[in-house]
Amino acid sequence: MNPVMFNIGKIEFKWYSFFILMAVIIGFILALVEGKREKIDKDLIFDMGFYTVIFGILGARLYYVLFNLNLYQNDFLEVFRLWNGGLAIHGGIIAGLLTIYIFSKTKKVKVLSLTDLVVPSLILGQAIGRWGNFFNSEAHGPVTTMANLKALKIIPSFVVKGMKIGGIYYHPTFYYEFLWCILGFVVLWAVRKFYKNRRMGQLTCLYLMFYSLGRFFIESLRTDSLTLGAIKIAQVVSAALFVCGLVFFVILSSRKDVVKESKRKSINKKTNGEKIKKEKAQTEKKEKEIVKETEKIDAKSIEKSASKKSTRKKDKKSKSNKSKSE
Repeated sequence: MNPVMFNIGKIEFKWYSFFILMAVIIGFILALVEGKREKIDKDLIFDMGFYTVIFGILGARLYYVLFNLNLYQNDFLEVFRLWNGGLAIHGGIIAGLLTIYIFSKTKKVKVLSLTDLVVPSLILGQAIGRWGNFFNSEAHGPVTTMANLKALKIIPSFVVKGMKIGGIYYHPTFYYEFLWCILGFVVLWAVRKFYKNRRMGQLTCLYLMFYSLGRFFIESLRTDSLTLGAIKIAQVVSAALFVCGLVFFVILSSRKDVVKESKRKSINKKTNGEKIKKEKAQTEKKEKEIVKETEKIDAKSIEKSASKKSTRKKDKKSKSNKSKSE
């Protein structure tokens, strides 16, 4: 596959960058839509999304570079060429969650309420981003044949054609993960919408379990995995995240608070406080304006009364002068 989308002069615009950008935009829109349904302040989502995307991408790149230092020994500037590929999703997840945690502390909002909002967007973004791997001819599995790929019935013909790299066919593990993430998105969205006894944080735990389960087995097929010796790092991290998700899911199940009540209180605690402050400031401003208007009116009335008194005095003087002359 040709990794270049189009050229403007010497500048190349690559499919990988395009799909990463689409993943961010669509994920952002989805978070805003869900935030509106949950009555979450839009500015809060924008601020969180801004920092999470930046540090998530940096974390994904740093994670990849650390396990592939040999690739950058002769050309350090390659570290900054993200459009050539090289983002590790586990690094992005870890950095993103850490960013949300810090953000929640600064805004005094419960971290699990924010992660529950984000994970449907995250897994959908992962599905979209995987197509960048397709155009870069990376994240594929072992050697196979065209007949075997067609026999699976779930792989489109253009994907089968694109998996012929250097005259050899490979398993499209990127496509398997794409399907798994789409299924995960549907599951998370359905649970979020229809499971009424859900506790805050359980959606995050479900994401960790679901994605990690699929990634663990898909990673076993990949031939370009990040490794530490003979150990595939992604499988170790996936197993750890799955266990963490399962343990916390069980712990959270013992809570009495249902997400509908607790979540909105926690998210809106900060925004409601800000709204109250704004309303109070507006009220004070109006009161000051009323006071000023009242003072103006009083001043005018005083001037009028003073002018009336002076007029009366003049009238009295003129009358007295007339009576004397008579």
